[in-house]
Amino acid sequence: MTKFEEFENIIARLRAPDGCPWDRAQTHASLKKTCIEEAAEVICGINILDQTGDPDNLKEELGDLLMQVVLHARIAEEEGYFTMDDVIQSISDKMIRRHPHVFGSGEGSGDDGSQASWEAIKKQEKAGKEWTEDYLPEAFEEAKELIDAAKRRKGFQ
Repeated sequence: MTKFEEFENIIARLRAPDGCPWDRAQTHASLKKTCIEEAAEVICGINILDQTGDPDNLKEELGDLLMQVVLHARIAEEEGYFTMDDVIQSISDKMIRRHPHVFGSGEGSGDDGSQASWEAIKKQEKAGKEWTEDYLPEAFEEAKELIDAAKRRKGFQ
């Protein structure tokens, strides 16, 4: 068993009927606050690494952010939407599609790995799904509000 599989089992145990009441009560919506806080703490860890050379905080915060991903995937699996394997397959497929210059699927396409090529591939992938962009302004505003609330809770505002 890999460490990742072991961690998935820990999250499943926490979500089990006889697991942790807090973990069992979580939903995608209830985890927004901790998800945005953990992302900010990863940025803090990167800054600490850049400024001091100490990677320990970044390692810890990446683990906390990974917990968010695994917990969301577990909740989605319980709801019958998708599994962690589906999440991994989706991002693996995306990275291969968006890097034809590396994985050889873009022979003759003239793809050179530039940002313009990446954006062209992304635009093609998003064709028919442009409506999802309509949700971004509200999501950015919500993220800002969640960050402001976290700053207040931690005494920075």
